[in-house]
Amino acid sequence: MDSAAFASTGSGFKDPRNLSFERDWIRRAVLASYWIVIILALPFWWHLTSIQRLALPTSQVRSQIQSNIVFPIAVQFDTSIIQQNPSLNSQVQTLLRDSVINEPGRWRGIDLRLQDRNDEVASSLYTVALGEQTSIAHSRHLWVSKTDAQSATRVSSILSDLIAPPESSTSHSQRVVQYSDHYRLAFTLLNEDATPNRFVETWDVQAALTEFIFPLMSQLSILHNFTVESQVQYHAPLAFEPKRLTLGDTEASGLTQEDLTVFINSAEWTLASGVSNDPVLHFVLFAPSETHSPMNIIDSEGRPTNQSSFLLPQWGSIFILDNELNSSSLHLSYNDLKPVFRNFATQLAALLGVPPVPLGLSMEGSFLSDWQLDALLRRRALQNVQGSQDTLHSIVKLVDQINNMPVGQVVRDDVLDALASLHEAYRTAVASPALALRWSSKALSMASRAFFNPGMLALLYFPAEHKYAVYTPLFASISVPLVVALIRDFMAWRRGSQDDEGGEIK
Repeated sequence: MDSAAFASTGSGFKDPRNLSFERDWIRRAVLASYWIVIILALPFWWHLTSIQRLALPTSQVRSQIQSNIVFPIAVQFDTSIIQQNPSLNSQVQTLLRDSVINEPGRWRGIDLRLQDRNDEVASSLYTVALGEQTSIAHSRHLWVSKTDAQSATRVSSILSDLIAPPESSTSHSQRVVQYSDHYRLAFTLLNEDATPNRFVETWDVQAALTEFIFPLMSQLSILHNFTVESQVQYHAPLAFEPKRLTLGDTEASGLTQEDLTVFINSAEWTLASGVSNDPVLHFVLFAPSETHSPMNIIDSEGRPTNQSSFLLPQWGSIFILDNELNSSSLHLSYNDLKPVFRNFATQLAALLGVPPVPLGLSMEGSFLSDWQLDALLRRRALQNVQGSQDTLHSIVKLVDQINNMPVGQVVRDDVLDALASLHEAYRTAVASPALALRWSSKALSMASRAFFNPGMLALLYFPAEHKYAVYTPLFASISVPLVVALIRDFMAWRRGSQDDEGGEIK
């Protein structure tokens, strides 16, 4: 039945062509409004979903890899030692030059020069003079005895160990903690079991810290800032059962080398009392229970050793309270704590990478010398520069490989700040290793912050396939009806145009 039939009958139905919402221009206006909204919304959608990807200074980063920080060092021989051995200067210079050629990694970043008394004084100057015995002083002086002054090999070996201390390869790198501007030092007295016969309630920790730890911290303040805390715990059970030993008429507990690696019971011991993001170095004085006392460290053959402490790489040090101390007392006096904190000071220096004094060489004073501090400053600055270069190179490499990784203004500014800090580190290394360390530390901090920026990591594991999986269900249900309606209306308009042209021809 056509529309004419609807119009002629009295059924009450209206002709569809007379319905307002079925008129062609209204239907097309409604359809066009949808498409207009979509077209106008496209720029906003593109802006909101697009990834900001600013250009990084790739060429500068890659050129930094070829750059090296250089510390000029001058060694001056005093007139007294030259008179004792006139050829010492030239012989030592030859031996040191051979050492630089044979061990380039050890001398990396060091520009060593030997100069006479009349030469221009350099900013980093060390003096070698004749003395009663071979020793080092805090004022960057090396006193050489008359016997050692006759041996150029001995003098060159001492200078090599002082200026470029050798690293014990893997063990040294695993022991030393990663560089940080701030460290927290946690000193803890642990009672395995607070029984009446083996219980330490208090200790003179403040006096021991003042005597052994604070002077070392004061000298290392040029590299780090320290926060010190102490605590006493009364229940710290071991996670394993020590080996039982028979020592004459008494029984003892033995700790094997395997036991030392799992000595820390992290599940039940609360060693860090504060809340901070700074790295923590722990120094634990462990008081064994009456059942496990006395406790000894044994060797691979099961024999007790004289060792009372051991070091856990990049974690801290543990000292076991032995029978030499008055273990039945409720209080540890300053005299009782002397061997403990003297050991803690040595272990702290080892954890922070302080180079040891060469064998056979005495030192004026009881703490660090300027030779050791300068060597540590140079080594830490070199490590920071190398770490900054590697991190910046990794950032550029990742951005080049992952096309959808965003690079915001914050990341770009951090990369530029890291490059500027590296440049300052190179410039100040000529005058001051301390300033070079400060700039290199800032460069490493900026590079690390750029690498771990949350904006970069957000889309690191979000490939393009995931976008298609998200957008397809959302837009397919909307776009398909609109496209079909557009095609149908276009076809209807085209048929109507053809009918109108045919009518005009007739």
